[in-house]
Amino acid sequence: MNDKLFFLGLLYFVQGIPYGLQSLLLPVYLRGAGHSLTHIGLTKILYFPWVLKVLWAPLVDRVGTKRCWLVATVSGLALTCLSSAALAPEAHIWGVVGTLLAMNALASIQDITVDGAAVGLLKGRSELGLGNMAQVVGYKAGSVFAGGGLLAVIDVAGWGPMFMLLAFVYFGVALFVWGAPVLDNELLRGQAEGRRGVQSDAVHPWRVWRKLLSVPGTPWTMIYVLTYKLGEQGAVTMFPLFLLDHHMTARELGFWNGMIAMCFSICGSSLGGLLLSQFSIGSLMRRVFVMRTVSMVFQSSLLTVLEPSPLMKGMAVLSLSIQHFLGGLITTLTFTTMMHCTQRAEESVQATHYSFLSTLEVLGKLMFGALAGGLVDWVGFPTAFLLFLVLSAGTALHIWKATDTGALREEPK
Repeated sequence: MNDKLFFLGLLYFVQGIPYGLQSLLLPVYLRGAGHSLTHIGLTKILYFPWVLKVLWAPLVDRVGTKRCWLVATVSGLALTCLSSAALAPEAHIWGVVGTLLAMNALASIQDITVDGAAVGLLKGRSELGLGNMAQVVGYKAGSVFAGGGLLAVIDVAGWGPMFMLLAFVYFGVALFVWGAPVLDNELLRGQAEGRRGVQSDAVHPWRVWRKLLSVPGTPWTMIYVLTYKLGEQGAVTMFPLFLLDHHMTARELGFWNGMIAMCFSICGSSLGGLLLSQFSIGSLMRRVFVMRTVSMVFQSSLLTVLEPSPLMKGMAVLSLSIQHFLGGLITTLTFTTMMHCTQRAEESVQATHYSFLSTLEVLGKLMFGALAGGLVDWVGFPTAFLLFLVLSAGTALHIWKATDTGALREEPK
């Protein structure tokens, strides 16, 4: 089991590096180099391959082995880092954007492959919980490494050496994957049954979608992953801006909402994996979603205090810490739910099924995160947070019903 966790954690770690580069490091570096906010804003295009990954997931399911896909994508990431090292962002901004877009495309394919491998490797409730803990914590640690650690490297050594260092990291991981004994028994590949269906599914691609949607629990899980973060995402996006307007400086907010909040999020994700080895996922989700709703009531109440004070600042930090801790815990529970649903699918479509669910999860967060700012501008912070609270409570009710009569109901032993 330890070999599986290390293998998955390492791959999710390197998968999180591109996200950290573009969301944390790149904006700071480009702004310091004198680039306009328009140029910096356009780097959001880099996320696009993650939305499209469900389109090439069937190819990963049906062609080659997981080992070959992983070695190819991680080696490709190393080569893109070498290309980025040869470019100066001050003079070749679009070249840098192109290489980072390629990194995201390769990382999204790697994500499909690692998710498919995890579905095949993890067996039983305990392994699913710990494996998804490795997924969430590894990805977040990779993004922190890229956005924080590499920012220090770039200050000392510069752009080129930083990407050379990343290239060596990726090449090392590629060599590790090539010899990893975890993949020796490639039960992770759709064997005889999968190969028999390849030609038919290629001619009639709607059959793949029919298979995906016919997997037990899929319709409920689709609705869940699209909606479970709506209220939380609005609050996570907007509450720090409220604090910036009234109670904290940008430096204070960066420390508390960046470094400290991420630590709490990682702790929550880790605890989720440990709890799943002891308790059923349904009972955990009922309790955690109620706790999240209560925490949002507390956070919403802070919006009535506009005068800065040490007490208010302390309450705000407490609210942020609880919010990110529960958010990390819920993320681990959610990805475990998704993987449990995917394990009911035919082996030949498992990677496609999981990629489909994870794409919906990303879309749900991105769409509401993009709309939250406009909503606050339109109706103000108190009314907007009331809506966030209603959405969070609605998700808790959705979970409660599912544990009683729906997809999360515990089967009698």
